[in-house]
Amino acid sequence: MSYHIAVAGKGGTGKTTFSAMLIKYLLNKGRRPILAVDADPNANLGEALGVEPETTIADLISETQDRLEPLPGGMAKETYIEYRIQAALAESKDVDLLVMGGPEGAGCYCYPNNLLRKYMERLHTNYPYVVMDNEAGLEHLSRRTTNDVDLLIVVSDPTVRGVRSAGRINELVDGIKLDVKRRFLVISKATAEPEGTLAEEIARTGLPLAGIVPLDPAVTEYDFNGRPLVELPGDSLVARAVTEILDRILA
Repeated sequence: MSYHIAVAGKGGTGKTTFSAMLIKYLLNKGRRPILAVDADPNANLGEALGVEPETTIADLISETQDRLEPLPGGMAKETYIEYRIQAALAESKDVDLLVMGGPEGAGCYCYPNNLLRKYMERLHTNYPYVVMDNEAGLEHLSRRTTNDVDLLIVVSDPTVRGVRSAGRINELVDGIKLDVKRRFLVISKATAEPEGTLAEEIARTGLPLAGIVPLDPAVTEYDFNGRPLVELPGDSLVARAVTEILDRILA
């Protein structure tokens, strides 16, 4: 049975950086192989991991949904969709990556999405750990295209607006009745400990604060040069902070 970790937050909060450092942490602990799922329409987890997918699930489903010509070799539509989804899996030595892609177009996507859900359920059994980098709206979690979540980490930057967004994500989980066993808040890109109004807003989210990840110039440098964030040294500010957080909540 896979241990499913979901990371969520609004854009720009450091969510994908945290996801990459989380995967680096699991690899360092020998917890492999890992299935990484990029469920953010602004997909960049692959770049952070140094894994390049050829296509996205959304593109494949849309292509199959609109397909008019016969399927190759008289292949059944269900078999064809599963074949294409498998082909979209970008494989590396210890981490495989699926990129969900952007929103769907017009028309009914219930059938291919049901196939995707069944495929994901089977795929998860091949990996002891699944890490999903989500958008703030938790679209793929709310559509149940993934299994129940063992650990949800909501990432916010050190701003009142960002923390309030984290609180809304927490409310969304309750509103759509997701089965999430444990939830935590992480403040990223911090230059000081939260205090005053920010500390009050953190308390209002209802999320236990797992820890603070400091602003790290090395992350900016790696992003600028297009280097995978998983290559950050273990003594970098962000790697050390994420390790301390995960040592506590994954012990």
